[in-house]
Amino acid sequence: MDNNQDKIIDEKKYNKLIVVLSIVIPVAVAALFGIKIDAQLPVFLPPIYASVNALTALILVLAFVAIQKKNIKLHNRLMKFAIVLSVLFLLMYIAYHMTSDSTKFGGEGVAKYFYYFILITHILLSIVVIPFVLITYVRAITNNIEKHKKIAKITFPLWLYVAITGVIVFIMISPYYA
Repeated sequence: MDNNQDKIIDEKKYNKLIVVLSIVIPVAVAALFGIKIDAQLPVFLPPIYASVNALTALILVLAFVAIQKKNIKLHNRLMKFAIVLSVLFLLMYIAYHMTSDSTKFGGEGVAKYFYYFILITHILLSIVVIPFVLITYVRAITNNIEKHKKIAKITFPLWLYVAITGVIVFIMISPYYA
């Protein structure tokens, strides 16, 4: 077998896991929204997980700069950190929504339409980006760099948009937290 066939075989090992995670994560989050636990969290999570989103956006940009400068080792570390931050965000987000009622946006007029546009695109793209991140990561760890570069050009702006709009949603709804 040549090197390209080896890469394809290596990637195929991960495909089922990518499909499963791409379906299970959004379905689990949606299902957990319906579960309410009567517990008081020791901290108010929204500003914390919004900060994690902001840090994720910064790390993504730094990873982009690192790879532009051909610093592959730093790029790899930063991307792994961005994945860890995204998982941490998700866990805090679920914990908050399982223990607290959702906050309604109280703004009106253009602000209301802008908020809901950002919120809806943020939610939809946060689902869409999951398989992109996983495929991009698998292509990196299987050393399929040409395919990694191609999909990273799509993954990066999607993931960055999700991270930044998460912060915007928090800022816009923060005056309405009880």
